[in-house]
Amino acid sequence: MIYLYNLITNLNGSLRIYLKIMKKAPSQIIFTIILACTFLPGIISCSKKAVSGVVQPAPVIPAGTLMSDVAMWLTTPNQSALLQKQNVGLIFKSGSNTNNNINVDTTKTYQGIDGFGFCLTGGSATLIHSLAAAQQDALLKELFLTDTTHIGISYLRISIGASDMSASDFTYDDMPLGQTDAGLANFSISAELTDLVPVLKKIMALNPSIKIMATPWTAPVWMKSNTTGNNGFTGGSLNTVYYDAYAAYLVKYIQAMQAQGITIDAISPQNEPLNPNNNPAMVMQPLEEANFVKNSLGPQLKTAGLSTKILVYDHNTDHTDYPLTILADAAANPFVDGSAFHLYAGNISALTPVHNAYPSKNIYFTEQYTSTSGTFSGDLAWHITNLIIGATKNWSRNVLEWNLATDGGFGPHTNGGCTTCQGALTIVAPSVTRNVSYYIIAHASKFVRPGAVRIASDEVNSLPNVAFKNTDGSKVLIVLNAANASQTFNIQFNAKMVTTTLPGGAVATYVW
Repeated sequence: MIYLYNLITNLNGSLRIYLKIMKKAPSQIIFTIILACTFLPGIISCSKKAVSGVVQPAPVIPAGTLMSDVAMWLTTPNQSALLQKQNVGLIFKSGSNTNNNINVDTTKTYQGIDGFGFCLTGGSATLIHSLAAAQQDALLKELFLTDTTHIGISYLRISIGASDMSASDFTYDDMPLGQTDAGLANFSISAELTDLVPVLKKIMALNPSIKIMATPWTAPVWMKSNTTGNNGFTGGSLNTVYYDAYAAYLVKYIQAMQAQGITIDAISPQNEPLNPNNNPAMVMQPLEEANFVKNSLGPQLKTAGLSTKILVYDHNTDHTDYPLTILADAAANPFVDGSAFHLYAGNISALTPVHNAYPSKNIYFTEQYTSTSGTFSGDLAWHITNLIIGATKNWSRNVLEWNLATDGGFGPHTNGGCTTCQGALTIVAPSVTRNVSYYIIAHASKFVRPGAVRIASDEVNSLPNVAFKNTDGSKVLIVLNAANASQTFNIQFNAKMVTTTLPGGAVATYVW
C-alpha cells in the first residue's frame, strides 16, 4: 500500500492526463489502477510501458527525495556544504512574486566553452605521482571524470620546462656556461618522463579529449641576454639571434609530446612576459613577441604541419595594449588564435574591449592563484565572481586556476618561486586535502562541458551569475549570493519560474 500511495501521490498530474485522454469517469480509472497495481504486480507494470502513445508516469521517487525540475549543487562559505547536491523541489511553474529574477534565455548565445581546470605544474605531477597506484588512480578519476562525485576537469595548462612551481630550474636544452646548441642536438624532454608524462597519460586515458595548453617560463639560458639571476633563469630577454632556434625548440617540444601520445592544443610564447622577477622568467615586449610570432613561431608551426594554436600575451588585464599590439600587426595576426590573461592586476572587464576590437580572435583565462593567506569564504566569493562568472561573461572560452597540487610546505617550488601559492589539493601522501580552488573550478567543470555555449542571463547586483547551454541541451546557471544574508530569488526560463534560496556568501550551480 505504501507503493500505491507513493504512486498515486507523486503521479497525480499524470493521472489527470489519463482522465482527459481516455474520457472515462475518475472513479473508474483510479479503481482500475488500484486493482491492477495491488493484485497483479507481476503481470502489469504501472510505471514504464507506453499505452496507445500516452506518456506514462515516471518511476516512483524514493521516500525522502523531492521531485525537482532543477538540480542544485551548493558550497557555503562556512564549508558546511561543499559541492553538495541539495534535496530541493524546484518545479518550474507560472506565477509571479516580489523576489529578484534571473531570466535565462537560450535564444541569445555568446562564445563557446573549451573547459575549466588547473595548471598541472611539474610539482603537481610529482605529488600526484607519489601516491600509491590505487589512490592515484582514484584521485585522477575524481578529478577528470564527471559521474557521481567526480568533477570533470576539462582543460589543463602545463609548463614547457620548469615553472616556478617545479622543484628546480631546467629547460629541455640546458648547456654548460658559455656553450650554445643552435641546432638543438641536445634537446630532450627526458626530465618530464618521470612524473608529468606518466600522469598526463593516465589523465588522457580517462579523458582523451582534454585540452592542454603549454607555456614556457623561459627559453634555454644560452638563448637569453641580460639575465639577472639564478644562473640566468631569472630575467633577461630572448636574443634576436636565437628567434628561429627558439621557435624550433617549441616545435620540437610539441612533436616530442605528440610522440608520447599527448596533444598540445595551444601554446603561448612566454608566461607573464612583463614579469622579470620570477624564477624562471623571461621578458618579451609586445613588439618582440609580434616579431617572434610572425617571423619564426607561426611559420615554423605551419611548415611542421602542426595545428597548435598560438595564444599571445598570457599576463594581466592591466596591459591589454600588449595583445592588441600583436593583433594589429597584419603579418602576426593570421598566426594568432587569441589572447590569454591573468588577473593579478587590472579588471576582468578589460577582456571585452579586446574581444570587441578583434571578435574573430578568442579570449582565454589561463592562471589565477589562491594565496596561503586567503580565507575560504573570501577566495570563494572573489574567484567565482571574477573568474567563473567574470571571465566567461567577458568572452573567455576557459577558466584555469593556478597550481593543481602543493605539499604541506606549499611546494615544490624553485628558489625564488612562489612560496604562498596554495594548490587545489594539498598532498602529503597518503593524505589528500581539497582546498578552495578545487570547489571554485568544480562548480563549473562538472556541469559546463566542452562545446557548451554561454547564454544570456539577467544581471542582478547582489546575485552575480552566468548561464550556459550544453550540447545535450541541458542548461547550467551558476549564482553567487554576494550579500551576507540569505536571499530568495527566482530563476525564470521559458516564461516559467522556480524559487530558490541561497545562503549569504554561498555559490550554487543549478542544472535543468
